[in-house]
Amino acid sequence: TFLVPAVLAQVLQSGPDAVKLFGALKTYTYGAAPMPPPLLRAAMEAWPDTDFIQVYGLTEVAGVVTHLMPDEHRSAIPEGHPERLVSAGRAIPGVEVRIVDPGTLEDVATGEPGEIWLRTPQRFQGYLNKPEATAEVVTEDGWFRSGDLGRLDAEGYLFVEDRLKDMIISGGENIYSPEVERVLAEHPAVMEVAIIGVPDERWGESVKAVVSFHEGASATEEELIAFCREHLAHYKCPRSIDVLDLLPRNPTGKILKRDLRQPYWDGRSRQVN
Repeated sequence: TFLVPAVLAQVLQSGPDAVKLFGALKTYTYGAAPMPPPLLRAAMEAWPDTDFIQVYGLTEVAGVVTHLMPDEHRSAIPEGHPERLVSAGRAIPGVEVRIVDPGTLEDVATGEPGEIWLRTPQRFQGYLNKPEATAEVVTEDGWFRSGDLGRLDAEGYLFVEDRLKDMIISGGENIYSPEVERVLAEHPAVMEVAIIGVPDERWGESVKAVVSFHEGASATEEELIAFCREHLAHYKCPRSIDVLDLLPRNPTGKILKRDLRQPYWDGRSRQVN
């Protein structure tokens, strides 16, 4: 089966009968949204005989362009590469991946962040009746500009950092929301988290966390911010935190950060769509 991480979380919280039922799965594939490391570890422990596959891609390249395969899931920690569990894996056959500086359009060094560019026979021909929009994302030599920020390590593992439009720039520093989300997701009280940028008169933008808690759990704003500061540089940590019962999602399970940002940016010049 394929399930977004948010649905997997609900399965694990639905009790032993649901966990036992899903334990009969031969293969569980996930993607479309970041997988919180605590959730993945819990699922792999709950279903030791299930193969886990992570996939990354976009509609414009027919869905899947990289994958993290079952053996890579199970061997990441024993082989001393736990960071690979938060990667999107490596390119599938026939797919080329580049990481490009969106300003200079030059390739960046290995391990440095930039825009993910993809070239593959799976690429779409273009947006229907929108040649200008197509030209903005497809280069003359066939590369598709994904609009996603990421980096490649020396072994070719792709780490998707953020959407270009979701990156937070605070005091001239680039802050990638998934990095902060992965830290807050480790807090035992936090069930879901989204990091957004909100207006700041001094820094331009500041980091805000929007969280929901596990049933019966809670934490103060001060506690959560202090938890982040134990693991992140000060400028990356949230300056404020909102608590919701549930985070808004689209039908595929992606958190609607646009909806979370909208009240703070309404009437301002920042693009929030």
